[in-house]
Amino acid sequence: MVERLPHPDGFRLLLTPNRSLSWQGNVRIWAALFIVSALIATGFSLAGAWVIIPFAGLELIALACGIHLTSRSCQRQEVLFISNDDIRLEKGRKRKQAEWTLPARYARLQVHSPPHPFTPAKLCLAHRDTQVSIGGFLNIEDTDKLIGMLEQKGLLIERKEPDPKIGLWF
Repeated sequence: MVERLPHPDGFRLLLTPNRSLSWQGNVRIWAALFIVSALIATGFSLAGAWVIIPFAGLELIALACGIHLTSRSCQRQEVLFISNDDIRLEKGRKRKQAEWTLPARYARLQVHSPPHPFTPAKLCLAHRDTQVSIGGFLNIEDTDKLIGMLEQKGLLIERKEPDPKIGLWF
């Protein structure tokens, strides 16, 4: 998701992955699946197939781990600040974990076109030898929206086509 934030000294964007459900919603879904799985496992164990109980437990543990990792990954965010002098990109989860500053006058946005039409373009902020990926978690619409906003702001856009040796599916 691309969200423009108010800032008195420049242009600031907040980039986050799309989150379809909150943490509480994820826990509710897991609890509902736990109840259904517990009922089914209890029924089978009463019928004499008690071996299903450990496998149902393992299944629920694996599901909880998957939900936790996915939810944690969706907490990533990037803040892009563009002023007259520089471009600052901050990345992190719950707090700033990395920061890059590039001169606005010489920086450019590299747009690597995807080899397949159903995947978004890969974006990099570049200046000399420094290349920083930006918005790797954005979908196609959000990537296009970000490119348009940065182009309106006057950032130089450098488009790169995919390697022609790449086949249809790779």
